[in-house]
Amino acid sequence: MTGTTRIPPAQILGFKGLLIKRFAKKTLGRVPTSLGVYWHNQKVLMGMAGVGGKVKKWDACDEQLKSFAHMAVAAQVGCSWCLDFNYFETYNKNLDVTKAREIPRWRASGAFSPLEREVLAYAEAMTSTEPTVTDEMVASLRAQLGDAALVELTAIIGFANLTTRTNVALGIESDGFAAACGLKPIAERTVVGSEG
Repeated sequence: MTGTTRIPPAQILGFKGLLIKRFAKKTLGRVPTSLGVYWHNQKVLMGMAGVGGKVKKWDACDEQLKSFAHMAVAAQVGCSWCLDFNYFETYNKNLDVTKAREIPRWRASGAFSPLEREVLAYAEAMTSTEPTVTDEMVASLRAQLGDAALVELTAIIGFANLTTRTNVALGIESDGFAAACGLKPIAERTVVGSEG
């Protein structure tokens, strides 16, 4: 992390600020830099946190597939904060951290199942400008996951695009959550056709 956001973090003050900082320290071990940046507009902060809280309660789709999809979006967009945080969350949720660290180079990695690879490709296709999702992608995932899970996965990828693109635009970078857990550094992103 460079330590420089495009909008300097605000001081998190007041009773509400005290509660938010206490909650962040309890759940994350420290107050993330992003919290200070978003503190400049508390309605946005609380709205995004509220949506994020609701997203975490969705349960129609496999948790690992959703986590991998979010990380694939983060890798494609270049959000080091989201990659770091989701890697940290993978560890805390007892998901497959070996696979999670490989997300930025998933095409070159042999770690993923065919379904996981389809989910990662779908996440990237949704994230591309213009999106490149095909009827065949949706039909295959629909057959394997079912309608409810596919709708949820799609919404997770949309939410990931909101958070990753917002963080990148504001210059919010990794806070080192995964490193604090002793996790290996996340793999470097590879581009299709490059050496992995």
